[in-house]
Amino acid sequence: PFFSFNRKKMNLKSERRGIHVDQSELLCKKGCGYYGNPAWQGFCSKCWREEYHKARQKQIQEDWELAERLQREEEEAYASSQSTQGAQSLTFSKFEEKKTNEKTRKVTTVKKFFTASSRAGAKKAEIQEAKAPSPSINRQASIETDRVSKEFIEFLKTYHKPGQDIYKQCKLFLDTMNHKRDLSIEEQSECAQDFYQNVADKLQTRWKVPPEKVEKAMDQIEKYIMTRQYKYVFCPETTDDEKKDLAVQKRIRALHWVTPQMLCVPVNEEIPEVSDMVVKAITDIIEMDSKRVPRDKLACITKCSKHIFNAIKITKNEPASADDFLPTLIYIVLKGNPPRLQSNIQYITRFCNPSRLMTGEDGYYFTNLCCAVAFIEKLDAQSLNLSQEDFDRFMTGQTSPKKQESDSFSPDVCLGVKQMCKSLDLLSQLNERQERIVSEAKKLEKDLIDWTDGITKEVEEIVEKYPLEIKPKSQALAAIDSENVENDKLPPPLQPQVYAG
Repeated sequence: PFFSFNRKKMNLKSERRGIHVDQSELLCKKGCGYYGNPAWQGFCSKCWREEYHKARQKQIQEDWELAERLQREEEEAYASSQSTQGAQSLTFSKFEEKKTNEKTRKVTTVKKFFTASSRAGAKKAEIQEAKAPSPSINRQASIETDRVSKEFIEFLKTYHKPGQDIYKQCKLFLDTMNHKRDLSIEEQSECAQDFYQNVADKLQTRWKVPPEKVEKAMDQIEKYIMTRQYKYVFCPETTDDEKKDLAVQKRIRALHWVTPQMLCVPVNEEIPEVSDMVVKAITDIIEMDSKRVPRDKLACITKCSKHIFNAIKITKNEPASADDFLPTLIYIVLKGNPPRLQSNIQYITRFCNPSRLMTGEDGYYFTNLCCAVAFIEKLDAQSLNLSQEDFDRFMTGQTSPKKQESDSFSPDVCLGVKQMCKSLDLLSQLNERQERIVSEAKKLEKDLIDWTDGITKEVEEIVEKYPLEIKPKSQALAAIDSENVENDKLPPPLQPQVYAG
């Protein structure tokens, strides 16, 4: 009845206009017998859905074939570029990360092209469901990023209404930064610093948050934002941070011969506790590179500095001063050679909460680290109280310290060389002791064998001289009052009798 009504209505309108309508033209083009709709290109609703589904599946298949072909070309180009650069050894893990980012950026371009070739917005979801994308195309958020996001949301729940506003501000800032990738790193740093300042002002003035809560909130905001922005703003390709890292690393390697005495370091590593403190300080300064948040990197520097102060205090048996701390920090940096040192310093300077850098012990220790790196970059013979000839020979490696007796070491000899010589002497003594123990063990084994043979021989001689005679077992004596058949002539035992009174 519905189609009949529509047919009659269309015929009536056509007759009013003086137009003759053929009934066959109103039927579905596919010939299913139903009436078609001009808005659906002459198909009925059912046939139109089928035709649309076929066309969409065909377009999906073509798009996926195009995407796979482009991805193969990108991977082949990437593999060829890697084979030409295989001879160059990269010293930092950042280089591998940058290669991955470069490959991902190329694949993202392919993904954008693939998305643009789609006809409908919903087609992208269907493509992802129809075929699982490769890991290079579908970049999932890291576990750390998800964990930080959950912690940030849980933290903001304690702030109620201000927490919602803070979360909106952070999301807006992240969206803004995503659209500012083309800006220089200095401009992105200014945006981050302005955001920190604006949020801190709103927390204090608009939302009336106490100062101690403001500091905690800013730490969480910095952690949430920089965890997400780390891969984009740490050692970016538009800067020369990577070249500075290589220069500093090469410089520190060339200064491997510098001794604590040359730097006037008041630390005695022969004391076991001091040696442990030095190792912990080196571990902390190296661990700084593994952190993503500027505050966490500063915490590593602070822990390293505290271990240095403890080492000086144990050595001198008195509290350390600033004059003792800076040379020791320089020595720790030279001994540890932290990876990507300049990149970490620049990252902290650009994106750390300014209030933390300008006040507190974190800012003080960070300033000393910057001074230590600047001193290492400008280190010369005069700084170490050496002649220029000796300094040049040490830098070029023309002279190397030789093995000496522990009592005849000069004050300028590297502590590592002294330790090596002592270790060699100790190994020699241990070898002699081991040989002596082995010879004594063999002698003891021979003595035990001889003693066993002697005892066995003596026992055999005694047995042979005094043979053992085994006599038969004697018969046991019977009890007097027992029922013995052989002693039937004995009177019976007395029986108790009861007399009536």
